[in-house]
Amino acid sequence: MSKAKALLSLSLACLAFASLGAGEALASHGQAVYFEASTELINPSTRAAAFAQLQHLGVKALRIELYWREVAPDANSATKPNFDATNPASYNWSQYDPLVIEAQRLHWQVLLTVTSPVPKWATSTHRDSVTHPNALYFEQFMTALGRHYGSQIGLWAIWNEPNHPAFLQPQFDSHGQPASPRIYRALFQAGYNGLKAAGLASPKVLMGETAPTGSDSVTRREGPLHDVAPLAFLRGALCLNPHYRKSGSCGSLPAFGYAHHAYTTAAGPSYHPPGADNVMIGVLSRLSRALDLAARAHAIRSGMPIYLTEFGVQSKPNRFLGVSVAKQAEFDAQAEHIAWSNPRVAAFSQYLLRDDPLGGAPGSSVHGGVVRFQTGLEYVNGSPKPLFFGWPIPLTVSKHGHRVSLWGLVRPTLGPTSVTVLVQPKGSHKWRVLKSVRTGALGEWALSSGQASAWRVRWTNPAGVKYEGPAIHAS
Repeated sequence: MSKAKALLSLSLACLAFASLGAGEALASHGQAVYFEASTELINPSTRAAAFAQLQHLGVKALRIELYWREVAPDANSATKPNFDATNPASYNWSQYDPLVIEAQRLHWQVLLTVTSPVPKWATSTHRDSVTHPNALYFEQFMTALGRHYGSQIGLWAIWNEPNHPAFLQPQFDSHGQPASPRIYRALFQAGYNGLKAAGLASPKVLMGETAPTGSDSVTRREGPLHDVAPLAFLRGALCLNPHYRKSGSCGSLPAFGYAHHAYTTAAGPSYHPPGADNVMIGVLSRLSRALDLAARAHAIRSGMPIYLTEFGVQSKPNRFLGVSVAKQAEFDAQAEHIAWSNPRVAAFSQYLLRDDPLGGAPGSSVHGGVVRFQTGLEYVNGSPKPLFFGWPIPLTVSKHGHRVSLWGLVRPTLGPTSVTVLVQPKGSHKWRVLKSVRTGALGEWALSSGQASAWRVRWTNPAGVKYEGPAIHAS
C-alpha cells in the first residue's frame, strides 16, 4: 500500500478513532509506546499533518523534550534577568502548548522530558548551556513548569541523556572519575521539589534518560568529553559504590521509574555490548539487576519499572550505524518484542517520524559537529520506508528448529481484532494467506508456522482503512 493511499485514508481513519474513543497504549503489561516527532509537531506548518499521521500509525502516547533555554527570558545573557522565576507568565511556552493541548484532546499520554540546553545565566560558566546548571534556578523553573502544565502531564522526566557531554558537563572530574552523576542528583532533587512546590502532591518523575554506552573512568589522554557508562552513572547518582553499597549519607531518590535509551548497533537488537556497565536493548537484564541492587541498598524504591523513552534503528544512508531499510523494519519489531516480553519494561518508544539530514559520526556533537538520526519511518524527503508500513503492525519471525514462531501487534486497534497473516513459500514470488488470527485485547497475537521465504501482515480497521506490513524474514 502506497503512502499516498494511506494518507488519503487519514481523515476517514481519524473519524473512526474519534468515534471509538481513546484506548490504552498498546503493549504488554500495560506498557505504553511513546512516539517522538518534535520537528514536525513543533512546526505549525507541518503539525496538523503530523498528528494525523501519528493517529493513522496508532500512536497513543507522546514524548516531548522541553528545552529550558527555549522558554526562558534572556537565555543568551550571562546575567540572570530580574524576574519571578516561579511564575509561569515569565516564560514563553508557545512552542509547546499546542502539542500538549492536542495530545490532551486526543487523550494521549504525555511524557515531558525537561532538559538542556539551559539559559547561560543558569550555568556555572555563564558561557555555554550545559555546564553545571544551577539547581536552585532549576527548582524555580520546574515550579513554574508544574504550575503551567500541572495534570496535563502524565509523566515527567528530568534531563535527556545526562551521562552525555552534549547535554551535561562536566562528565568527568580532573582525576578522570564521573562528575555528572552528582550534578544530576542535585538537579533531580531540585526538579522534584519544584513540582511539589507547584502543587503536584505526588509527581511521577523518571530519573535517568541515560544514553546506552560510556566509560567508568577516563585517562588524561582520553580527555573528559566522553559519556559516563549508564550503570556507573546510576550508581553515582544514587551514591553507591561499584558493589552497590552506600558510599555516603545520601537518602533515597523519589523516582517513579528509571528511563533509558537502549539504542543498539547495526548488529541488531540481540547484540551484547562490551563493558558490564553498558546497556543496550539486548542486555536489559543488566539494568534490571542494577535497579534491584540499588533498591536493596535503599537508594530507590523496590521493583522500579524501566521506561525505554527513546529508541530507534538507524537505517542507511547513515554510514556509521545504518542498516538496510528492510532490516530496519525487522530490527525495530524485534526490539519491541524484547521490550514487550520483559514485564519490568513499562514503556517502549519510537524516535523520529522523519529522518534528520545526514550528520557526523557518533560523538562528534561535543566537538562542534552535529549528530543526526536516520531512525525515522520516512526518509528526509518524506517518502516512506518499509518501517512506515511495518510500525503500525510490527511482526517478528524467529526460527525454532524446523518451525518458526510469529509474534505481532495491531497497534491502531482499540480492542480484539482479526489480522491476516500472509506467507511467501520458498522458491515462489507469490503470497498466499497463511491464517486469519484473532488478537488479544491489546492487539497482540502469536502463531507457529513452517519454514518459508517471508511473511507479512494485513489488517483493515473499522473504517475500512487497509494496512499492509513489509516482508519479514526469519531470524
